[in-house]
Amino acid sequence: MIDLTGKTILVTGGSRGIGEAIVRAVAGAGAQVLLHFGKSRGAAEAIQKSLGSEVCHLIEADLAEAAAAGELWRAATAAAPRIDVVVNNAGIFEPISVDAPLDEWHRTWGRVLQVNLHAPADLCKLAIAHFRAHGGGKIINLASRAAHRGDASDQWPYAASKGALVAMTKTIARGYAKDNILAFTIAPGFTDTDMAYTSLDDAGIERILAEIPLGSMVSAEECGALAAFLCSDQVRHLTGATFDINGASYVR
Repeated sequence: MIDLTGKTILVTGGSRGIGEAIVRAVAGAGAQVLLHFGKSRGAAEAIQKSLGSEVCHLIEADLAEAAAAGELWRAATAAAPRIDVVVNNAGIFEPISVDAPLDEWHRTWGRVLQVNLHAPADLCKLAIAHFRAHGGGKIINLASRAAHRGDASDQWPYAASKGALVAMTKTIARGYAKDNILAFTIAPGFTDTDMAYTSLDDAGIERILAEIPLGSMVSAEECGALAAFLCSDQVRHLTGATFDINGASYVR
């Protein structure tokens, strides 16, 4: 049984999909949750209502803005002076053709890297300073199967951002274990959320399912359960590890 009683966990992008599943899983295990959201205020408020405002605190920030991670962290530490775990889940998936004009190419790369890599890096930096002052903590970064096997030909920025996130997490684990700071990566394959169905028609969905030996996309709830386990103190020596959760569609 996972018991997170007494822990405070910050989850970015916590209003939908995998983020919502993580919020619900850690709250169900007894944690206090700082739920970050970008634009989905209604969804975030519905989650807070179902969990209770004493369990779930909402923080709004647009991580596409360069200064947003710092603002988010200040709001988080004002709401909860001791944070035990940071879960960097927020991410975007924005296709760009290799034939696109260079200025459009640069804008897309900039947006994807800002949300998927720069904002998590800022939050990790701020979290490490916080954890050093409070005896340690944990970071969980949500990457993707694409970090290891690549992605579609119009998803260079997404795959690159997730690959960098994996390398960053390993670097944190190696560098700060001495400070009792642990870091893990979760790398889902196609997940049964709204994000997975973006730009997919029925034929695309059938093709994706045919590549998954289990025959179905991973559920957000499975990712949430894994994240809750990593938030616990049961697996300290797994720091630095990447956890693939993709139905054996890509086995390393």
